[in-house]
Amino acid sequence: MAKFKNIKKEKAKDSKKALKKLINYCKKYWLIIIIALIFASLSAVFTIIGPNKIGEITDLIKSGIATQIDLQAILQVAIFLAVIYGAGALFGFFQNYIMATVTQKISKKLRTNINEKISKVPLQYFTDHSYGEVLSRITNDVDTIAQSFSNSLGTIVSSVVQLIGCVIMMFATNWIMASTAILSTFIGILLMGVLMIKSQKYFDMRQKYLGELNGYIEEMYQGHDIIKVSHAENQVVTKFEKMNNNVKNANFKSQFISGLLMPLMNFIGNFGFVCVCVVGAILMLNGKAGLGTITSFIIYVRLFEVPLRQIAQGMTYVQSAAASSERVFEFFEENEMENESNKNLPFENCQGEVEFKNVKFYYPSNPNKEIIHNLSFKVKPGQKVAIVGPTGAGKTTIVNLLMRFFEITQGNIYIDGIDTKELTREQVHSAFSMVLQDTWLFEGTLKENLVFNLDNISQEQLDNVCLACNLTHFVNSLPNGFDTLISNNSDISAGQKQLITIARAMLQNSPMLILDEATSSIDTRTEIQVQQAMDLLMKDRTSFVIAHRLSTIKNADLILVLKDGDIIEQGSHKELLEQKGFYAELYNSQFETI
Repeated sequence: MAKFKNIKKEKAKDSKKALKKLINYCKKYWLIIIIALIFASLSAVFTIIGPNKIGEITDLIKSGIATQIDLQAILQVAIFLAVIYGAGALFGFFQNYIMATVTQKISKKLRTNINEKISKVPLQYFTDHSYGEVLSRITNDVDTIAQSFSNSLGTIVSSVVQLIGCVIMMFATNWIMASTAILSTFIGILLMGVLMIKSQKYFDMRQKYLGELNGYIEEMYQGHDIIKVSHAENQVVTKFEKMNNNVKNANFKSQFISGLLMPLMNFIGNFGFVCVCVVGAILMLNGKAGLGTITSFIIYVRLFEVPLRQIAQGMTYVQSAAASSERVFEFFEENEMENESNKNLPFENCQGEVEFKNVKFYYPSNPNKEIIHNLSFKVKPGQKVAIVGPTGAGKTTIVNLLMRFFEITQGNIYIDGIDTKELTREQVHSAFSMVLQDTWLFEGTLKENLVFNLDNISQEQLDNVCLACNLTHFVNSLPNGFDTLISNNSDISAGQKQLITIARAMLQNSPMLILDEATSSIDTRTEIQVQQAMDLLMKDRTSFVIAHRLSTIKNADLILVLKDGDIIEQGSHKELLEQKGFYAELYNSQFETI
């Protein structure tokens, strides 16, 4: 029980910290926000003045019943009321317009900063978190902050001003009835505070579960075909229902408990109204209050009740904003990759010499498990290097370290004799073209997908590359050729998608190549044609090829055989077969004859 209380205290502290961070984040807009809040306050003040004047009209009518009603005086008061109510409405309009504009700017800034942060966090973050969960922070959490900010701040400020103004005017009108109204609502205010504290943890849980659900949906959507083939629909649906149920329960509890605020304040307001009516009637019978005073006070009681309800509703929005802010700023505080603005070492005319020297690596999330153990090898410019080994041997990890997607734990990696730590990541990335096993196409024309982030690519270059990659027939079969719209969800075979990514790499024309199972989705005949094109592309370029089909790397200059993060054999295809070691076993397991 004590542990649970401590957790609740920590969550409350986290929520307060998140709100403080959000307030500090918005400091650029505080001047215009303050102006909006002044407008909200003025709108509330003009609303408060009204009941007193309505009381005057009541007294004028009452005093004129026996003689003659002073219509001129009533008209003057009515005009005054129209002016102040009109001014109040105008100020309320300005306040809403300003807050709507500011909140959209804040949400835009949040999305922009999250997008910038995504490019700064290490790749390891996306290994530990699903893309859908990150997406939820950009969409759901930012939208919740914007809506809550827009719906709560102006409302709470104007309600507080109206509440204070009502209290002052009620005491100025009649202190006995004012004391009755305030005492009758005091209990409701206490209960409102208790309910807010109770419901905050459920707002936090709601945003957390919603992020997890979005991540799961995104993963299952990507693997829809595998789910169908594996007949795993029931398992997926069961897990989805469990996660969906978590969202529903957290949502229900947060909304139910915070939803009690409105009916509670309605009851308290009506209870206070009854109390004031009873006390007012007694005072009127005793001659201590007039009809105009009672009329004004009844309106003030209603005005006193409205801001209480609005404050209760506004605090619900604040709780939602706190829960979402906690997740957004938690992402902002994630560790970033090293700032490389101070690195200005020139790196031009890359020759393609690569050396790994005593490289060790483990994931920061699991420092007890070393993935790469004291790895050393050297590649000469223009060599074709094949990296082979069983699943989990560390093949892709070597490529990730070479590209600086992950930072090595110990040792050095050199390109043309320069330690990659002295180069910026952009400099390292620009030296390589990559073709991965997982293809990626974005929504756009075929030409846009091929020349992605490349300038000055001629039509002749496109035609030559497509011819080399056996894509010409595919391009001609499209309704608009290179101008046909495609995406990752288009009706294009996996092999054709992979051919497109290979052609994209060929157009990049980088001094070094990385091919990670680049022909795994291509039929044997097409593979031979693409392999010939690849051989032309790799000529005089340092190339790293990860392959499970050992027939595709027989012409490699150097084959590195990995097992459990170590190079256990290295040499040419012929040399490794003559050793009759691990590589020979792998090769013989794929072919009956050599």
